[in-house]
Amino acid sequence: MVLKFIKSVESNLAMKVCYFGTYRSEYNRNKIMIAALKNAGVEVITCQVNLWHSIEDRENVTTGGWRSPKFWWRVIKAYTKLIIKSFSIGKFDVMVLGYPGQFDVFLARVICSLKSKPLVWDVFMSVYLVAMERGLEGSRHSAVRFLKRIEKKALKSPDLLIQDTSQYVEWFQQTYGVEPDRFRLVPTGADDSIFKPITQTELTSARFRVLYYGTFIANHGLDHILDAAKILSSRDELEFLFIGEGPEKARIVRKAESENLEEVTFLGWTSQNELVEQISRADLCLGAFGSTPQSMMTVQNKIYECMACGKAVITGTSPAIRAQFTDEVELKICERNGVSIAGAILSLKGNPELLEKIGHNARQSFVDHYSIAALGKTFREHLESLL
Repeated sequence: MVLKFIKSVESNLAMKVCYFGTYRSEYNRNKIMIAALKNAGVEVITCQVNLWHSIEDRENVTTGGWRSPKFWWRVIKAYTKLIIKSFSIGKFDVMVLGYPGQFDVFLARVICSLKSKPLVWDVFMSVYLVAMERGLEGSRHSAVRFLKRIEKKALKSPDLLIQDTSQYVEWFQQTYGVEPDRFRLVPTGADDSIFKPITQTELTSARFRVLYYGTFIANHGLDHILDAAKILSSRDELEFLFIGEGPEKARIVRKAESENLEEVTFLGWTSQNELVEQISRADLCLGAFGSTPQSMMTVQNKIYECMACGKAVITGTSPAIRAQFTDEVELKICERNGVSIAGAILSLKGNPELLEKIGHNARQSFVDHYSIAALGKTFREHLESLL
């Protein structure tokens, strides 16, 4: 009884986490993880300095920007600021590295060793794999090999590694030999203070609207979505809306124009509030259909966001998707090609009851497993296992 009482008291004590590194503070994963910890009653202090501005920024560095003295001056300034900030951190129970943290691990390990505190790294994505999928290996082979060596070394240092799917954990094991028991899973999820069901009446389209939003990259399979739009182009009651930007957008827009897909509309990025409105106006939403390793191993953020809004989502099948969801229960799952996407769209359009059921189930599944509250509970439990 005494031991149970002591454990109960300890579990209710405030945990203090230092979120550390040159991670991108505005990146969804970092914002969600910090919000989740706070929701779970964890006190979060941040020791962060901006180094990376975007994926494109890191791509530019990998393709030769690292040779520029301006880049190295930027690195020196960022880590000097980070070191100075680290002296005022104060006491904490656990240090967590945000994404990307491949180059922050080594400084964080020194600080944690001096303070005798555990180090946790939210790996989330392999920057080496991102470089490979963007075709950077051929043009800058030495830089990509360097990324791989650094990433392998970095993975050995933390006491605990966080990842979003077991399929990605398996990739790290096969690529770097990292034992799976060093990882704990925290799904990507979404911020349900922003992404939530809202009722649209006046601005709802009279046509059946299919929405895709996200970055225009190979990971998301935009060509397959356009192929589906072409297959369905004779159906005047259907319309497709694409929202976002990215390196492949100009080519995708040209392809839509060359095939006279008049029912397809492209918009740039909108604010999150406007995006939620667009999701609510859509009849159904699209996930990811690319065949890259990254696409097959992850559940994309957009899928969770649309689930949070109570919308039915069609997405391509993959081990990661099949491990978490059931076809025609929380999602509509199809093959990663235009014919299958078109068939899935017609199937849901022709079955309003199933469309509504999937949206309802998606929302409930999100609340139970992928909301800020659910993620915070899971993440905190993983951190408590180190204390």
